[in-house]
Order: sequence, then C-alpha cells, then structure tokens
Amino acid sequence: MFKVNKTVEEINEKIKHGEAVIVNAEEMIDIVDKKGIIEAAKSVDVVTTATFGTMCSSGALINFGHTKPKIKASEVYLNDVAAYGGLAAVDAYIGATAVKAKDPLNAVHPGRFEYGGGHVIEDLIAGKKLKLIAKGYGTDCYPSKYAEMEITIDDLKQATLANPRNAYQNYSVAINTTDKTIYTYMGVLKPKIANATYSSAGQMSPLMNDPFYLTLGIGTKIFLGGGTGYIVYNGTQHNPDEKRNNRGVPMTGAGALAVMGDMKNMNSKYIKGASILGYGASLSIGIGVPIPVLNEEIAFFTSVKDEDIDAYIFDYGYDYPRRIDNNYGLTNYRDLRSGQITVKGKTVPATPLSSYYMALEISEKLKEWIMDKKFYLTQYAEQLPTSKDYEPMKYVKGNI
Repeated sequence: MFKVNKTVEEINEKIKHGEAVIVNAEEMIDIVDKKGIIEAAKSVDVVTTATFGTMCSSGALINFGHTKPKIKASEVYLNDVAAYGGLAAVDAYIGATAVKAKDPLNAVHPGRFEYGGGHVIEDLIAGKKLKLIAKGYGTDCYPSKYAEMEITIDDLKQATLANPRNAYQNYSVAINTTDKTIYTYMGVLKPKIANATYSSAGQMSPLMNDPFYLTLGIGTKIFLGGGTGYIVYNGTQHNPDEKRNNRGVPMTGAGALAVMGDMKNMNSKYIKGASILGYGASLSIGIGVPIPVLNEEIAFFTSVKDEDIDAYIFDYGYDYPRRIDNNYGLTNYRDLRSGQITVKGKTVPATPLSSYYMALEISEKLKEWIMDKKFYLTQYAEQLPTSKDYEPMKYVKGNI
C-alpha cells in the first residue's frame, strides 16, 4: 500500500485555494534527490512536463463555411497546398507534410520544399491571410463547382488541430554508415557515422515521466500549441510493449498520443512549420502535460533523469525499418545532450531535432497557468492502453 494517496479532485481543490505545489520535471529531480520519494510525493502535487519538436503526424480540420451557391468541396487548396476534401461539403483536413505541387524550391532542388501544410497551419494561427480554393463536381444541393477566397482563421467556422500521433515516447538515435549523405525525417545524416541525430526532450518529455500512462488517457487536458487541448486517444503506432529498461522507460518508440485542440486559442510561437532538407514539410509543436503526483510511484517516475533514459542507435542507411537486434547498441540522453556520443569506439557529434529549451519554457508556462487557477487537471475517461492486443505492423515489399 502507498503511504501517500491523493486524487485529481483533491489536487484541483488545492489549486482552487492556491495551496497546490507545482514544479516542472527538472525541478522534481532535485526535490526527490533531496527529500526522497515519499516526502516528494507528500509535498508536490503536480509535475509539468513538455516537449517541442517536429511531429509529422499532425494536421488541422477546418470548416470554411458555405458559399453562395453552395459547394461540396472535393478538392481544397490553402496557399496552393492540397488539403483533403473527402469530407462533407466545406470541411477539409490539411496535413502537416502536404507540399505544394509546384514548390519553387523543389523545382530547383528536387526533394527540397520551402512551404507545406505545417506552414499553412502556422500561418493560420498567426492570423495571416491565406488563399483558399475549393473545387466541386456539382450536385443539385451543391451546384457550385469553384470558389476562391482570401481567409484568416477568424473567417473559419472551426479550426481544430487534430494530430494522430504526437509526443512519441522515446525514439531511436539516427546514424548513417553508408558512403553517401542521406536525407531523412531525422535530418541530414552524413556518411560513415559522421553525425547522429535524436528527437526527444528526454527528462522533460511527458511519456518519459509517466511511462505506464498511470495518469494519462482520453480526456486528459494538456497545453497544446500555446492553447489548451486534450488527449483524445492513443496515437497511431502506440506500442506500449516495446522493450523497457529497469526504470520502466522504453528504449525506443513506444507510446504515442492523439491530441486535439482549438487553433483559435493557440500561439504561433509554439506551432512552427518546418522544412526538412530532402524530406519535405512538417510541423514543430509544443505540448505540455501536467502529471498529478498521486502517490510515491508517480513521484518516482517523475524524477526520471536523462541518464535513466536509454535509446537504441539505428543505421538509417541500412537498418530502416528499425531492427532491435542492430549492432550499434544503446546510448542515453545525458550523453546525447552533452553533444556527442560514442558509436563503435568513435566519438560522434549528436544534434537534437527537438528543443529542450522550449520544453522548459512550455512546462513553466503550464505551471503558471495552474498556479494562476487558469488550468485545472482532468481525470481521464479511459486510460491509454498499457499492453497491445493487436498484431504488429507488417512490412510489404515496395518499389523504388
């Protein structure tokens, strides 16, 4: 039995009366080191966690309102970037990795794009004007076949960030052993293991601080892109059964979050369109998750340190899709954040694709919201799955 037992409702009451103790994940490490697990669980009520980095499985649902005469938009373009129009009438979904069909940079440098879906989303949130083109095939109830307009986010009926897979729980470290430079979603990987890249906020990252999703599930309220949002489901490719170390932390991509939130309340400081050389467009997103310290177990998990977080090193030149039985071993986030790791006896510079600085800023912003009584915790309606009951993804042969 735990010596400390709190509920989300009790913590919310403490927040309401200005009595709750809120710390970020970095601060929690020092508290546990000084006071121990039990005293930390007694004294701390909420640990704020965060991450900021490129999350390709993201996008926005928009409704741009009916035209006169009405249109059933089967094709939609925002600043010449194609959105998915296979929805009802004037609903569309713009994906973060969508790119212009005739991107001027790609015309000169194949594989390079200066603008895509992620930039559209950033521009909408920033309040910029965008060109929207809608094409329809014409029906009796939706006779119009073409509409063109200039819009801002204020002109949209709804604009909802709807991301199928965010805040991945750990990720592999990328290297390249081939003789040529390769261009990947993990960035540019130089030949013969000349560099390594990684993508996580380590000890600040939400799913590192609650590795078994004890406090996370459908309905958990979060910081999303500078506004508030919710965890709405487990993310695509959620795989909680991945191999874990002795602290329970997965050593490669495991859990993931599907999240949604109102873009009209977001801030473009925390939502940034990205162009990844040789790969395409994406979106960098800031996510903050408050973890209620209900007992000693959660206090233990929220004191995770960078050196406690292991990550496999994969060769993206040969070993992708990933192989757990690779020959390049493990590293940890203390070494990664030092700026260099050792691979096969070779010292290799390591570069992050996520921002620890921004993760700290977001965790502090979330802490302020809670302390100012602008943000209360929610009890999940259903916990994220802690074991998988489905078959693993099968790879099929494709052609190049």
